[in-house]
Amino acid sequence: MANNRPIEMTNKETRITVQVHPNARKNAIAGYYDDILHLKIAAPPVEGKANLELIKFLSKLLDIPKSNISIDKGINGRRKIVTISGIEIDELIKKAVENQTC
Repeated sequence: MANNRPIEMTNKETRITVQVHPNARKNAIAGYYDDILHLKIAAPPVEGKANLELIKFLSKLLDIPKSNISIDKGINGRRKIVTISGIEIDELIKKAVENQTC
């Protein structure tokens, strides 16, 4: 991510840093703090299951196709850079805040 910004918009794509907390009871937004979107994911961090569940959860949360979401960095870690096409930053943050459950 250029300039180490936690959220950036380029060519109708939004890149955001997320921290995944796997093995949660259910998928949920845990909060947005320290410039990172924290997400609880109800899948174990093995064999890519948590990554697939992360994409599925973001797709449902943001009401966009799964194909519009990709994990650019951190595929094997808990902190990831996710690119989302088809949504503006303001709309992404609004939906995240509206759906925050923790």
